[in-house]
Amino acid sequence: MGKTYERARKVLGAFWATRRAALRTDTGMSTVEYALGLLTAAGVAVMFYKVMTGGSVSGALESLVTKALDAPF
Repeated sequence: MGKTYERARKVLGAFWATRRAALRTDTGMSTVEYALGLLTAAGVAVMFYKVMTGGSVSGALESLVTKALDAPF
């Protein structure tokens, strides 16, 4: 094989070696990432709770349940 092949093989080998090393060192979320993820999840939960307990949504759900229970079989 030629010099070009050997050089390409060496470059690609080095590239994949650095990728594997980078993947091995990333073990999970750091403390800051964990805290931000937790705060985001709590914020989404609060927003969902507010939407579900709001007047229009609870009225729509009540109407839906009432219609379903009054349906003739």
